Amino acid sequence: MTALRCTGLGRSFGALKAVDGVDITVEPGARHALIGPNGAGKSTLFKLVTGTMRAHAGTVELAGRDVTRLSEVARCRLGMSQTMQHASLFGSMTAAETVALAAARHEGGRISPLPRRRSAVRARAGERARERTNVTAPARSARPSVARTCEELLAEVGLADRRDVPVPALSHGERKQLEVALALACRPLLLLLDEPAAGMSPAESARLLELLAGLPAEITVLFVEHDLDLVFSLADAVTVLHLGRVLLSGTPDEVRASETVREAYLGAGRREELFFT
Repeated sequence: MTALRCTGLGRSFGALKAVDGVDITVEPGARHALIGPNGAGKSTLFKLVTGTMRAHAGTVELAGRDVTRLSEVARCRLGMSQTMQHASLFGSMTAAETVALAAARHEGGRISPLPRRRSAVRARAGERARERTNVTAPARSARPSVARTCEELLAEVGLADRRDVPVPALSHGERKQLEVALALACRPLLLLLDEPAAGMSPAESARLLELLAGLPAEITVLFVEHDLDLVFSLADAVTVLHLGRVLLSGTPDEVRASETVREAYLGAGRREELFFT
């Protein structure tokens, strides 16, 4: 069974076919990159996969289940989680409070906007996670079965020592790390990352690469990224989009060796090296 399968996926805006009959298969446990020149249709395809935008044609299957007509929330409940290109976090909370809120909400807890209730939300999130430590996973067993505490999630993304820091005081890279923790709080089967390294310094990108490389093997990752050094350091499969269609899907070495891919990025009249080995 595949983690994700898109078949004949399409979306048009008037006469423009932003995504045009796209077929993609993402295998369980893969680190699958989606790349392509600007305007290739990557962001639109991501929205079709996550359910934030409706497809005009084709199907989306998550772990063998057709989710094409399901909402973004319903897909999340079935094991699909994502981070956005631009971070959207609560500026009035600390890193720990933000993660605790996400964990509590996913596990069915009630959320209060009142500051005095935040410590209670954090405590409930930790208790709920510990209660589930010995619970057998439901029928969708490919999904990680154990909820993690706020502290475990922060440690997993390298923010254990920043737990009490207000979100506005975190660096850009740290906020990106925090978003990954929020996505992991949903215990995803499939984690989608939309340009996770956007705006990062080389040092921040290196920390992000280490974080993503260390994610549990049972979590499948599909990510859009323009930083090709990160792509080819992390991905074990790469799909190249061009003008809304799949230009090539294969191993990193196959994509590196493709003259067609070079031409799509650089133009047929140019021969500069695009990918570095």
